Amino acid sequence: MSHAELHQHFDIPGTTIFDGEMAMKGYGLNKMCYSFNAAAARDAFVADPEGYMDKFGLSDAQKEVVRNKDVLGMINEGGNIYYLAKLAGIFKLSVQDVGGIQTGMTTEEFKQKLLDQNNQ
Repeated sequence: MSHAELHQHFDIPGTTIFDGEMAMKGYGLNKMCYSFNAAAARDAFVADPEGYMDKFGLSDAQKEVVRNKDVLGMINEGGNIYYLAKLAGIFKLSVQDVGGIQTGMTTEEFKQKLLDQNNQ
């Protein structure tokens, strides 16, 4: 089943299906994010983001969403949220910030939603 067929079959509004095709598309992006497990890699990215993205062969579209700190765009470009979490940390985005971005809420709205769900 192709990515398009899979997406039609499992159409979940607002959700990007991460399958083999997306994994291939995002390989360089995810490999770059995985490198951020090392402090030296994080420092190298901060010092020269363009050179660091070139080192991992990111596409122009991937570079653009990284420059814009566009987490949803990174997911659409094949980024896996577990790897992107390292990049989000470099951008000083918390898990709650990313959750808000993914749900179209502010960070405070997202935190409140979590608290409200926890209190039910």
